[in-house]
Amino acid sequence: MTVESFLTPEEELQVVDAIRIAEKMTSGEIRVHLEAYENPQQVFERTKEVFHFLKMDQTAAHNGVIIYVAVNLKQFVIWGDQGIHNKVGDAFWQSTRDAIVTQFKKGCFADGLADGIQEIGRVLQEYFPWQKDDTNELPDEISKG
Repeated sequence: MTVESFLTPEEELQVVDAIRIAEKMTSGEIRVHLEAYENPQQVFERTKEVFHFLKMDQTAAHNGVIIYVAVNLKQFVIWGDQGIHNKVGDAFWQSTRDAIVTQFKKGCFADGLADGIQEIGRVLQEYFPWQKDDTNELPDEISKG
């Protein structure tokens, strides 16, 4: 599988729409990054590198969350900045991962990403609700490497 074939253009729009809807209710920032990555033992470390490269560690409330997908390895990592991780703990990340895996196992990658984004948005809204002076600090589009 390649980055280009992972999602159709329509599915990419579905994922971006899910991000936009989720972010309308929170000051948190959600990104999806797709990449062809070759080292299965280093996907977690690569996720943190991409998180930093995309400046997700520079949000005002440290409440950015990335879903990093190494498409050719069929692996993904959900990584949240310290502000959100301190609030939700490990159980949240595992339940969100499980929601995504359920759809991924069916080959429904866009649905899996959208389900994960919806869950992330729900929890971000609880701990970081949207305020009238909030700005969208990061792009909503899917980034690719």
